[in-house]
Amino acid sequence: MGPVDIHVDRLREREPDLQVEALPDGSRVISIPAVPLPPGWNKPQTAVHLVAPPGYPFAQPDCFWTEQDLRLSTGALPQNANLTNPIPHLGRPMLWFSWHLQFWNAARDDLTTWLTVIRQRLAQPV
Repeated sequence: MGPVDIHVDRLREREPDLQVEALPDGSRVISIPAVPLPPGWNKPQTAVHLVAPPGYPFAQPDCFWTEQDLRLSTGALPQNANLTNPIPHLGRPMLWFSWHLQFWNAARDDLTTWLTVIRQRLAQPV
């Protein structure tokens, strides 16, 4: 059992419905099916997909995806998001957020850290 497996198990303690899909390049797509959203979005929850890249945790996660129909309550696309970047190797239509970690320490941070950052982004419907 490697670091990604340990970190997925740790995240599963908080998100028991999460799903994991291994990709041919060695990365893993972690999907959380129902992340609650605050007012300001067009729906009360969305699925969130994040990628643990090859080399994780030394290679930090970057960007995330949601359901393709997620919009602001005005109908506009959120800032730093578009529909043209599918998850590598999956090709499913999803809304891609160009969102990046400012700091990552492979000895301290994990997938729970990354999901916390994603939740902070989604807490701001802009």
